Amino acid sequence: QVQLVESGGGLAQAGDSLRLSCAVSGRTLSNYAMGWFRQAPGKEREFVGGIFRSSIITDYSDSVKGRFTISRDNAKNTVYLQMNSLKPEETAIYYCAAGAVVKKSGMDYWGKGTLVTVSS
Repeated sequence: QVQLVESGGGLAQAGDSLRLSCAVSGRTLSNYAMGWFRQAPGKEREFVGGIFRSSIITDYSDSVKGRFTISRDNAKNTVYLQMNSLKPEETAIYYCAAGAVVKKSGMDYWGKGTLVTVSS
């Protein structure tokens, strides 16, 4: 079974950048499509973006398109979420997920999340 561990969260100011990492173990990263999701306090989990196994095709929610970038390094078994121009409303726990395909409704395997706090 695949295990996912997120890192890179922390405190940022509005307009700052952060890069989250998701380390994959137990299985080869290249076998999976990967997604990033987030859950803000009092809100439902939402899809942020995903990257297909090909590493060429990505998909993003409209709210982050143009500011966030997902990439993967199969050799390092790691997926990244580069977040630029962060907004206070993007304060949330960010989760990495894996599955056969990118599914906005949810995926098969999940990490425990990393907290991102954006102050104004």
